[in-house]
Formats: sequence, structure tokens, C-alpha cells
Amino acid sequence: MHRRTRTRSLTVLTTVTLATAPALTATATARQPAPPPRPLPLERLYDNRAVSDDGDPGAADFDGAGRSLSAQDLKAAGWEPGARLDLDAARLRRPDRAPGRPDNVRADGQQVKLTGRGNALSFLAAATSPHGPGDTAAGRVTLHYRDGSRAGHTLTVGDWRGGPLATKAVALPHLNSREGGQAQEKTRLYAVTVPLDPGRTLSSVTLPEDPGPDSDLHIFDAAVRPAADGWTGSWAASTGGYTKVGPWRDRTLRLVVHASAGGPAARIRLENTFAAQPVRIGHASLAVRRDGATADRRPVPLTFDGGRPGTRIPAGARAVSDPVGFDVPAGADLLISIHLPGPVSAAPVHSEAAQRSYLSADGSGDRTRDAAGDAFTGSLTTWPFLTGVDVRGGPGSVVALGDSITDGVRSTPGANRRWPDVLAGRLREQHDVPRLGVLNHGISANRIVTDRYPGDGVSTDTAGVSAQHRLERDVLAQTGARTVVLFEGINDVRWGASAEAVIAGMKAIASRARERGLRVVGATITPCEGYKDCTADVDARREAVNAFVRQNGGVFDAVIDFDAVVRDPARPSRMLAAYDSGDHLHPGDEGLEAMGNAVDLPLLTG
Repeated sequence: MHRRTRTRSLTVLTTVTLATAPALTATATARQPAPPPRPLPLERLYDNRAVSDDGDPGAADFDGAGRSLSAQDLKAAGWEPGARLDLDAARLRRPDRAPGRPDNVRADGQQVKLTGRGNALSFLAAATSPHGPGDTAAGRVTLHYRDGSRAGHTLTVGDWRGGPLATKAVALPHLNSREGGQAQEKTRLYAVTVPLDPGRTLSSVTLPEDPGPDSDLHIFDAAVRPAADGWTGSWAASTGGYTKVGPWRDRTLRLVVHASAGGPAARIRLENTFAAQPVRIGHASLAVRRDGATADRRPVPLTFDGGRPGTRIPAGARAVSDPVGFDVPAGADLLISIHLPGPVSAAPVHSEAAQRSYLSADGSGDRTRDAAGDAFTGSLTTWPFLTGVDVRGGPGSVVALGDSITDGVRSTPGANRRWPDVLAGRLREQHDVPRLGVLNHGISANRIVTDRYPGDGVSTDTAGVSAQHRLERDVLAQTGARTVVLFEGINDVRWGASAEAVIAGMKAIASRARERGLRVVGATITPCEGYKDCTADVDARREAVNAFVRQNGGVFDAVIDFDAVVRDPARPSRMLAAYDSGDHLHPGDEGLEAMGNAVDLPLLTG
């Protein structure tokens, strides 16, 4: 095991002896300080080899102990050299370097030339330690803007062997080693961001100093995440897990979604979240629904990557279709059709759609342009791959970050009676505040503090990683996000989390969102007495969290008291019977309507 030695350039005062004549005495002259180094493109600073061919594992040394990533594993995930990777709305690339060649920089105060305007700076990165798996490593980056201003932020990166799977960009099944060849051990790469001032133009970034002998921060790529100017998120759903499907072979999915905001052009977002391999999209289309799987007219084809009829989405990445001229009516049901040449045996899904969607028979081919629904003989109650629909124009969106109550569990299927749907309808029907789109990022059984789904692997659990771990993907990277409503916590207190832990999680979410310029609205937790595990102790913790939310203390920009809306005044630990779906935990349609109607619309915009 070895560690490399690093040298840093120093400005030195040097004493020079002048001997031009015997009578002269020695005098000292000081050299002028050297000018600061000129920022260089990242690839010119590469000084580390992270990737080796399985046949030559000694050709790379990622961690200073002779271990490296497998080139074959990366290729199997769709991460070939030079691959474009849309990770949380930032366009990153795997360096176009052959195995065994320098492909990353060990952060040690280097200045990187990087220009652009946006809302975040994203890094493709990982931490390493020669002593064994760690958790994370952190360092301070400095952003330099063209106007001469600068800002510092902490960059926290997961360890490539022991970091959290819930936040990784990709996980690979093997580790290559100079000494032992290949081992069955998970390795990871991460996409992490720091906020940018959207009103300034970035000119360069100073990477963190060397964190010390126990760990290194490695940067493979960096890119400015542009703001989604001119677009509004109209519909969205969170990926809650990665689960077995089909297998689907040469089939078309026809997914039904409900637009909140309308506009004259549209695009869709498809995500291969949590996957281990790429997925091929053959064709896709968009239509307004007439009824069932039938469109009101022939669907409009969608293209990708500047005009291609389909695309391939690497593991963990996403694809956004090219904009298409298409009049999306506000409040309309849309049909998003996706042809999967296949075979597809597992998919990222949102499991509680409260909406029936459709799929064609195995081997039925591309039916994305069918107006009729006859070919769609199967049905789905999940949303695989599809995570968003954006419309051109509009004022931006409000994101509802929540659990099953936001997800609409036990609301009438297909009726769009979730409380975010009610809120969207109210926004459309008024002119006093901007008519924001509403993005529902509720996941049934989700928590603030801990992950239900671990973030990797095929699983039957689709309750998602924690709200803290999905915040970047489901809130900060959402199209046109202006405001987030945080309404979670009942699952945490029901399953043993302390009120203090839930409050700490709420504070962390609010701090990160406000740092990115979002308005943050906190919501109190609704009661659940009568549900099987809602004990008096659970209610006491719920009340403690609600007391914190109501007191606010500057954590939130505004507060919505959903607890006060639905509770029984005569028994505040229980939901009002008229609002109860019957299980005492989830409000029914009337309760969800009361919640959506209780939101004071000016709170959303300030």
C-alpha cells in the first residue's frame, strides 16, 4: 500500500548575494509573488486512473491501494467512454478515455475553467480511501463569477465502496484489484451539486484542497445545470423503486397522466432511476385522451437528441424529449405512449398511480401512433419510466413533496382527487397569483429520515429512498420549481423515529431548498388514531413535530396547518369522520378536497 506525495507551489522570498565588486555587501531582494495559476479545462488536470480492463486490473489505481472500477461493468451500465449522462438535469459525460488512462482529477485546490449560467454546478465524482470503504468525504469548492465575485460551498461526495446507495448515480457489481484480480463488491459513482447564483455567469471553480491522508475527492466531470427558462412542469411522479416487470418484449406502454398547467408545446421526461443497465426507447408519442386508451386524434411523435425517433437511457440517467408543438390543455388527461423494443424485465416505477394505464400485447410492436386503443389489451396501475411532462411558457411550478396522503392513496382511482390535483384546479381558475403548475412528488410509505427502498437492486419495495435522499432529483432538479410544500413525517413517527430526528430532517430539507432559491412551505402532520400502529406515543411525537412546524422559527417561508383542517375538534388525535377514507390514516376524497382548498394561494409565491 502506498500514498503519493503532493507538492504545492509556494511564493518564496529568496536572498541573493551580489558579488559584482569586492566592496559591495550582500543585499536581499524579494521576488514578486507569482501570478495565480490560469484555470484549465478539467481534462487537462487529470492525474488519476480510475478504470481498468478486467483483463488488466493493475493498469489503474483509483484509491492509492491498487483498486479500480471495471470498464466492462461501466459499459454494461451504458456508461461507455464519452457517454452523455443526463443526471438530475445536468448534462455530464463519462470521460472519453480508454481503460488505464488518466480519467479524473484528485481534488487539491486546482482551478478549473468552467463557464455558464444556471442554478447549480454538478460534479460526477467519488471519494476513495486506501484504508477501506468509507461513507463520504467533503471539501470546500470556490465558485468564481465573471463579475469578480465568488462563493464557497461544501461539496460532499459518497465513497466509491461504502457510500450511500440511495444517492448514487450508478452502482457497479465488481471491484478490480492489482493484487487480487476482480472481486464481487459494489462500487459507486455520484452526481452531486452545489448551488449557483442564477443571475451571474460562472467563469471557473477552485476544487477542494486535499482532504488528507485518509481520503481523496475525485472529479471526473463537471457541468452547469441550466435553468429551465421558458418551461413549466405540468405533471410529475417520483420513482419509488426498481421492480420486476413482464418481461416486456416489443410492447408499447400507454400511460395516462393529468396535466396541471397547459401550454403550446411540450416535452416528456423518462428516467432509468436505480437501474443497473440501460433501457432502449424505440419511439414515443403524446396525445390528449378521449377515453380509456383512445386518443382524441392521432398521437404526435416525440423525438430525442435533436431529432432521433428513440433513445437509449443509461443506468441511473434520464432522457428528455425534444420540444414538440402540441397544445396541452390545462387540466386534461394525456396519453404518453412508449415503445419498448425490449426485452425489459425490471423497471423503475411509481407504484401508486391511482390511475389505470395500458399496454399492448407481447410482440405487438410499436403502437405509439395508434389513435385507437384496441391494441392496448393489458392494463397497469403504475407509471414505469415516465417522470414528467413539461409545457412551454408559464410561471413555473410548485412541488408537493410527500408520502401516501400526497400520493392520493385511497382516493377514487382515475378521478384526480388528490389534494395536489385540487390545488392545481384552484390555481387554474384564479388570476390573483401566478397560475403555477403542480408537481406531485408523493410516494406511498415514504419517510423523511430513513430509506424504505435502499436505492439499488430489484425489489418489491417501492416506497422510495428518503425525502432527504431524493430531494435533488424530485425537487431541486424539477422543471421550473419555485416552491416546495413539505408534507411528510407520519411514517417516520409511526415506525419509530423520534420527533427530534424528523425535525432535523425537515430543517435539512428546508435549508437545502432555500439555498437553491426555492420558497419552502412546511405542513403539519395529520392525525391517525385508529390506524393499527398509531399509538398514543406516536401521536405525542406527531404533536411535537407539529409544534415545531407551527412555531416555524424561520425554517419555513410559510406554514399550512393540514392537521387543523382534517382533525376532529372533539378528539384531535383522530381524523374527522367525514374526511376519513375508512382506515383512519388516509383522508378520502372529501378530506383531500378540504386540504387542497385550505392552501392559502398567496403563501405559494410570497
